[in-house]
Amino acid sequence: MPFQKVHPEKLSTSVVRQIEQLILRGILRPGERLPAERELSERLGVSRPSLRDAVSELQEQGLLTAKAGSGIFVAEVLGSAFSPALTRLFRTHDEAVFDYLSFRRDMEGLAAERAARLGSASDLKVIQAIFDKMVAAPANSDEEARLDAQFHMAIIEAGHNVVMLHMMRSMFDLLSQGVFYNRKIMFDQRTTRAAILDQHRAINDALQARDPEAARNSVQNHLSFVQSCLADQQAAERNEAIARLRLEHETGQS
Repeated sequence: MPFQKVHPEKLSTSVVRQIEQLILRGILRPGERLPAERELSERLGVSRPSLRDAVSELQEQGLLTAKAGSGIFVAEVLGSAFSPALTRLFRTHDEAVFDYLSFRRDMEGLAAERAARLGSASDLKVIQAIFDKMVAAPANSDEEARLDAQFHMAIIEAGHNVVMLHMMRSMFDLLSQGVFYNRKIMFDQRTTRAAILDQHRAINDALQARDPEAARNSVQNHLSFVQSCLADQQAAERNEAIARLRLEHETGQS
């Protein structure tokens, strides 16, 4: 018979499993500091030696890292998604920007559809709260840019697909580093902020109404608009460079 004796699981193993799940589900984020040892052992209901064993195992797995004098942190594992050589290629070739936006349009459209169907009431409240903060944020500020990315990540989180979650987090990490484009430069137009807010409002309204098709379409329309803005901005920069050459030539001849 295919039965084996059941052995009680070590407390440290249970702790490892719980922290692994929190990281996998995106609840514990890269760079986040864990509570102090005494507090964490009390929260988990285990002894400090059992907690130390669990933390040591998670460090060996590369999921946690210790910083002298600061504590234990969730490891910055996002960088492993793209090699430094590939990141440099992304930075130096314009086609990567538009492929990135096309990829986001497809993946985030699917995520929005999933969020409208599968997101919990709390997921939708998180999205609503972030959108409200976006509306109140100063125009073209770092806070507004951070909330924009946070809004899109909240939709992906509400889709409850852990593979998509971590893949898209790695994509947004590159975006926050300015690898693909600088949001503040791209949206340096008077009318664009209002248009962007209206597009996010449409996405949020579709999600709150739990309309999967409208949510997907709203996200895809928004990212198509972003792509169009970026193409216009790049064309304007090329035109300005040519105009400067003409100006220098004319000035030099006069």
